[in-house]
Amino acid sequence: MTTAFLELDIVRDEGTRYAAYPDPGSPLAKAMLAGRPTAGLSGAPWTIGNGHTGREIHEGLVWTQAEVDAARRADIAAVRQGLDTALPWWRTLSDLRQDCLVNQAFNMGVHGLLGFGTYLGLVKAGQYAGAAQDELHTLWATQVGVRAVRLARQMASNVHQSLPA
Repeated sequence: MTTAFLELDIVRDEGTRYAAYPDPGSPLAKAMLAGRPTAGLSGAPWTIGNGHTGREIHEGLVWTQAEVDAARRADIAAVRQGLDTALPWWRTLSDLRQDCLVNQAFNMGVHGLLGFGTYLGLVKAGQYAGAAQDELHTLWATQVGVRAVRLARQMASNVHQSLPA
């Protein structure tokens, strides 16, 4: 079971965009960020809402708040299901620590989270302070900044962290 904070945290961390935009990792977004020519570059996968991607998302798509909310809830459910399959022990964690894993997997995918073997081993072993320190020494933490700091503090303390994104 996760907490009522989870959706609010994800909205804060991911932001909300009602119009589809090129995924930050796409060739188009990278060229735009670097100020290089963009002609002929792909924005795929396109992203919308609170970080939702999929084949149905395309350039020019615009969503309502209800569509953003529905996609976010479906994406959270998919992450929970993925964690149930990949890490069945994650349900033994406190609700706030479960929130940390769902938030991380929401951002990087369950498969991406599985790449954090040391971190996950420490979490599974109940060594939460060590897990938090390990998390902060990842490339992901440098990419997401305050989000990683907040989630590390939450993992270590088992207290919801309300630092701004």
